[in-house]
Amino acid sequence: MKKAFIAAMAAMLASASAAAAQDTSATAAYGSVRLNSGFTPDPHSISLTAGGSIDASRIGSPCQGSIANAPDYEVTYSAGSLPLYIYVNASSDTTLVVNGPDGQWYCDDDSNGGVNPQVTFNSPRSGTYDIWVGTYGGGTAQATLHISELAEDDGSDWEPDNSSMPDASMRATYGEITLRSGFTPDPHRIGLTAGGQVPASNVSSACAGSIATAPDYQVTYTSGSFPLVFRTEASSDTTLVVNGPDGQWYCNDDGWHSNNAQVRFDKPSSGVYDIWVGTYGGGTTPATLLVTETP
Repeated sequence: MKKAFIAAMAAMLASASAAAAQDTSATAAYGSVRLNSGFTPDPHSISLTAGGSIDASRIGSPCQGSIANAPDYEVTYSAGSLPLYIYVNASSDTTLVVNGPDGQWYCDDDSNGGVNPQVTFNSPRSGTYDIWVGTYGGGTAQATLHISELAEDDGSDWEPDNSSMPDASMRATYGEITLRSGFTPDPHRIGLTAGGQVPASNVSSACAGSIATAPDYQVTYTSGSFPLVFRTEASSDTTLVVNGPDGQWYCNDDGWHSNNAQVRFDKPSSGVYDIWVGTYGGGTTPATLLVTETP
């Protein structure tokens, strides 16, 4: 009788510990989306604050990091013939915890290169994916969550289109925004896929990498007393090409941390900034574009 009581108490404690680590029934803190296989734009990207007060290792190995109680994001997915990739880009060490449609837990720390995590479903099921983005060292960090059906292209079969030029008159692939000096939140973050078939050197010998024909993003900016800075975050080597309100081209390769790029306007003009995020070695890679007035 005593043994049975102890066993029952142990089961209750184990259940309570698991429940404390995550709550799939809670409303996702940064929203939800329905995606059908073949969705565009790909990747679907969400800026969020990673981390929380709960130790993800309570779920079991190989889960790591500090997560929140409620999911950060929820994806209801209709599967097709493509794989499903869930991954994060951040300047801090982040982790992933995913509860799949089968009720199982899938976790990762560094599979997306550097300190970025990725959970891959080669034959994904249709249904709900609840997603937590954790921080490996505790606390919180700014991060971008990406949902994609496209594997990263390492550029091994990339062929440049030497006859093409980027076209600032085309509609930006990942959208556009109007910002006034003093905008919040700062930085403004956009998840996208960097790269293309146009050599950035077609614009100028000072420009590096491969870019798309259409801009990746467009910012209509009203200037004030602050500088305007464009930066990239990615696990691969990225570049920047910006066409400013004056019609001039501004480029950079490694002006930000590690292999990330930065173009800075100390006294920016008001007007339209068309922005391309390139890959130094060809091919494509997931990346995050940051627009900031913080030096």
